[in-house]
Amino acid sequence: MDTNQITGRLITRNWFLNLAGQGVPVLIGLFTIPLLLRYLGVESFGILSVIWALLGYAGQFDLGLGRATTKYVAECVGRDDPRLPGLFWTSLLSQVVFGVLGAATLTAITPFLVHIVLKISPVYVGETERGLLVLACCLPLVIAGNSLRGTLEAGQRFAAINYIRVPANLSVFLLPLLGIPFGLRLTGIVLLLVGARLAAGFAYLAFCFKFFPSLRCKFVLEVKLIRPLFTYGGWVTVSNLVGPLLTYVDRFFVGSILSMSAVGYYTAPYEIASRMWLVPQSLLATVFPAFSSLQAGKSQAQLEDLYVRSLKSILLISAPVLLVIAAFAREILTAWLGPDFATASASTLRILALGVLINSIAFVPFGLLQGLGRPDLTAKFHLLELPLYALTLWFFLVRFGLPGAAWAWTLRIALDTVLLFGAVQKLKFVSASAPLYKPLVRTLVALTVPTVLLPLSWINAPLSFQAGMSGLVLLVFVAVVWGYVLDHSEKSLLRAATVSFRARLAVAK
Repeated sequence: MDTNQITGRLITRNWFLNLAGQGVPVLIGLFTIPLLLRYLGVESFGILSVIWALLGYAGQFDLGLGRATTKYVAECVGRDDPRLPGLFWTSLLSQVVFGVLGAATLTAITPFLVHIVLKISPVYVGETERGLLVLACCLPLVIAGNSLRGTLEAGQRFAAINYIRVPANLSVFLLPLLGIPFGLRLTGIVLLLVGARLAAGFAYLAFCFKFFPSLRCKFVLEVKLIRPLFTYGGWVTVSNLVGPLLTYVDRFFVGSILSMSAVGYYTAPYEIASRMWLVPQSLLATVFPAFSSLQAGKSQAQLEDLYVRSLKSILLISAPVLLVIAAFAREILTAWLGPDFATASASTLRILALGVLINSIAFVPFGLLQGLGRPDLTAKFHLLELPLYALTLWFFLVRFGLPGAAWAWTLRIALDTVLLFGAVQKLKFVSASAPLYKPLVRTLVALTVPTVLLPLSWINAPLSFQAGMSGLVLLVFVAVVWGYVLDHSEKSLLRAATVSFRARLAVAK
């Protein structure tokens, strides 16, 4: 793909494809999980949940080769490098080897997991062992699928990816549900899930052959590419391992210092606020390979433009929603979990909403650093933050309770964001020129409207009045954004998207 083809229209389309691809399965899961729970029973459903977790987390054990594949294939695409087949097959076969090792490891430890680690009733022991062994057979393809999907991401083929990913993710919830009329139990359900993963893997491979014909014409294994792949992937792995620890360690601190009940009061608002990560996560999947391609194609102006527009887009979409969540934290929690929960967690939700907003914009410099070949920095930042965060979390929890945990998390996020933006400027990946950041300044000015006026919704007034005030504030914000923030190309893009959406609605009717 020529770097001139990486346009705002392409990035925006792929962003929303990714957003839908990640969001739709989450919504389906909300409806199907209660049905599965009633059919399977609490313990059997718990075992299925463990298998889901293993299936979902297995992709993290590719030692970062999936992300490395995306980066290096994107560079090949950006400069039309003929070494693409060698890179593809070397990465793919390396991941198959890791998958085989992972399968052997899971097979070996299955008896230990079933009989010692997991507290399973005797009636479910045999079924759990069979389910885990079936899952082990699937691991080589699950892990290898990261290279196949990464290759398509590098070529900005997100429509094809989501044609596969959406059904594959939906199958996690729907296949167990469809097995109910046939009386399938745990082992049969796992077989269905493995079959779906096999189908998805072959579909990814077929699309790779379609969009990159040289891959099927030339099988090449280049040993010299293994070292750069593993060097890059190794640092990505550090981030992948430390990142979840930074995300979930607060719950262990809350449970040990306060109580397990407090964990519930903390986790619920965290889950509400963190759902907004779908916006930057889906954008990161799109811009990460674009950054690599643009750098390889020496298109610095396009790269800087994409960087700024990505920050601007995340702020304009995420900030108003998170500000509304903060303004109506008590009402949201009351409607979802009741007034007692709202009393205990409303202030925590407001603080976490601030942290999620700060973290959302950090996805862009994070993607830029990894896309331009510096995953070591993101990993080192995480390693630096971990002990500092642990100390801050302990101190704030002891002094301030649950809001203290939220503030400790938000401060850690703020430090991470400062480090990421500082690294981008220090390495001069993006120029510090004033014209470049003018759109961001305008965006921040526009955001002062909801930031200043939405807190008025917290006053003691009927909910209808608060909602009306908030709606008016957001309308004013939209007007300011349209007249002051968006440029001509962005307005044209929105108009075209609106026309296309109306046309599709008319066809549907």
